[in-house]
Amino acid sequence: MGELHLEIIVDRLKREFNVEAKVGKPQVAYRETIKKSVPEAEGRYIKQSGGKGQYGHCWIRLEPNGQGKGFEFVNAIKGGAIPKEFIPAIEKGIVEAMKSGVVAGYPVVDVKVTVYDGSYHDVDSSEAAFKVAGSMAFKAGCKMGDPVLLEPVMKVEVETPDQYMGDVTGSLSSKRGQIQGTESIGNGISKISAFVPLSELFGYTSELRSITSGRGSSNMEPSHYAEVPRNVAEEISGKK
Repeated sequence: MGELHLEIIVDRLKREFNVEAKVGKPQVAYRETIKKSVPEAEGRYIKQSGGKGQYGHCWIRLEPNGQGKGFEFVNAIKGGAIPKEFIPAIEKGIVEAMKSGVVAGYPVVDVKVTVYDGSYHDVDSSEAAFKVAGSMAFKAGCKMGDPVLLEPVMKVEVETPDQYMGDVTGSLSSKRGQIQGTESIGNGISKISAFVPLSELFGYTSELRSITSGRGSSNMEPSHYAEVPRNVAEEISGKK
């Protein structure tokens, strides 16, 4: 559903049903990931408060997992360094920590994590303690893994009269767009293909109408996620 469709729906709610709709600025589904491998990251959770204590300790490795491959967890514990019944708790702690990344608090994606060592206490170790240890290790590892912010990029196709080609391509480029190609489709109309970050496209339908005197049209669909430029990432992080 495009912005024009939303405008029409909001208008109909007001006119036909006398319902006032509170419309806010759309939110972008940013993600985070790491760019380099981290050979070791430690999570150690030890708590003693009079009664039974808490003890969880693990070492993990982090690796970028390739775009779109998601999260992968590997148990490489040998010799019983951590009892097998605590391994799922470590994974749960990592999965929970992935919900809020270290760059700007967005979900972390496409990371491979291997737990390879650790220690336990016969009395004080518990699933809860190892869950916390797993979360701590993952957060520490992400900070060392050159973490970056990712943004959704849209595939955009614009059809415009030839006379507005320069203005349209200039507008797309100003939005950090990457022009992929142009072609004439006849009758003085050309089609422009580009990849443009979603965050730059809010309000574009109205802008295109203005640029082309109402004669241009556009279609867009999700394409992929890409790393956000550092200066833009800093601005986004500052708003969180």
